Amino acid sequence: MNLVHVLEAISSWIWGAPLIILVMGTGLWLTIRLKMLQVFRLPLAIKLIGKAPNEGSGDVSSFAALSTALAATVGTGSIVGVATAIKLGGPGALFWMVVAAFFGMATKYAEGVLAVKYRVKDRNGQFSGGPMYYIEKGLGRRFKPLAMLFAFSGMLVALFGIGTFPQVKAIVSSTENSFGVPPIVTALIIAILTGLVTIGGLKSIAKVSTKVVPFKTGLYVLICLIVLIRFADQLPAAIALVLHSAFSTTSATGGFAGATIMLAMRSGVARGIFANEAGLGSAPIAAAAAKTKWPAEQGLISMTGVFIDTMVICVMTGLTLLVSGVWSGPTDAGLMTQQAFSSAFPLGAELLTIILIMFAFTTMLGWNYYGERCVEYLLGVKWIKPYRYLFILLVGGGAFIKLDAIWLLADIFNAMMAFPNLIALLGLSGIVVAETRIYMDSLNSSKKKGILAGASVGAAIQVEEKGHTVNS
Repeated sequence: MNLVHVLEAISSWIWGAPLIILVMGTGLWLTIRLKMLQVFRLPLAIKLIGKAPNEGSGDVSSFAALSTALAATVGTGSIVGVATAIKLGGPGALFWMVVAAFFGMATKYAEGVLAVKYRVKDRNGQFSGGPMYYIEKGLGRRFKPLAMLFAFSGMLVALFGIGTFPQVKAIVSSTENSFGVPPIVTALIIAILTGLVTIGGLKSIAKVSTKVVPFKTGLYVLICLIVLIRFADQLPAAIALVLHSAFSTTSATGGFAGATIMLAMRSGVARGIFANEAGLGSAPIAAAAAKTKWPAEQGLISMTGVFIDTMVICVMTGLTLLVSGVWSGPTDAGLMTQQAFSSAFPLGAELLTIILIMFAFTTMLGWNYYGERCVEYLLGVKWIKPYRYLFILLVGGGAFIKLDAIWLLADIFNAMMAFPNLIALLGLSGIVVAETRIYMDSLNSSKKKGILAGASVGAAIQVEEKGHTVNS
């Protein structure tokens, strides 16, 4: 039995029914306790993205914190990960990805709330937060081993999972296929660029993310729309296929080997978490650095990350694969989206390559910061610089790792992060509800004061007008 087969067995076991139930169950429980906040408070959350007051302590603005989180989230998982899910689990995997994301929005909200609630300052004067802190400070010191497990797993994900190998491999494969650039040249350039940004820490990463993330997201959505318009006649059938395949076995067709309902569900949920990271516990590490005095405010902003990544980007990616018909062909998952784009318009594959480079590069930047905070929690600030140098070294070597092993390793490390984080979210759900109530009460109070102030001004104007009338 080779390494890939061993990793497949471990991944299948760890991402079996127990973890899927825990992920979905946590999201469902939080959705109920928060009274479907992800639906009724989504307009407010979207409004806060660009209009958060940025009051209170923090290292970067709320938008910069979200951009850093999205830099890590909107990556190859949103392109290659979706293709892999559909290739393994069939079109029904896209449905389960959306379902997981719906409940994941409540999960991501809770993560953001707790990140700000329990954040601390390190010896360098920077804010640190995330599951390792809300596990230890929220659940109590007796749970510190669980916090250390999360931090250790997060460090492994950053160095050997999402943060390095899958991103570099995606960039190298795309540039080699589209432009004929040798892998070693691409790997060297990416390593140098990563080093130039990450050595500067969070503020340097956030500065790049706030510029690149909106651009790359908008450009990708635009290109996906072009593909969907080109194959508009296939769109209703594609949506019907997704819904049908989610609840029935997908038969073999073309180069597709067929899939069961359980395989569709497992592929959708696992790749969904890989794409939007809800429940993983990574995004709250960035949220903890936001300038805000309300934990719930940053929770709402964090929640939009799942909406943008899965409900928009992943869904559009999946539909382009289905309407173009490439999902059932013999094409490797890593190249399926390129083929879909090139079938719709000239230079589609080349454009996707450029976008994929931006996606993967910013993901590495975000995960570099996540891993740094995990290292700081475990070993202290003196180990941050050695970690950064090791990260850059691994980025350079990631081009030469087999892709199948990469995705399987990423899935395993993700699960190792998810378990302690989800346990903490369940244990601290009461705190999340309480913080939500405090914030919403403050908003309602502000609105009432505004109405009363407006009424007082109106009354004063009327009195003044009456006085003028009498005097005249």
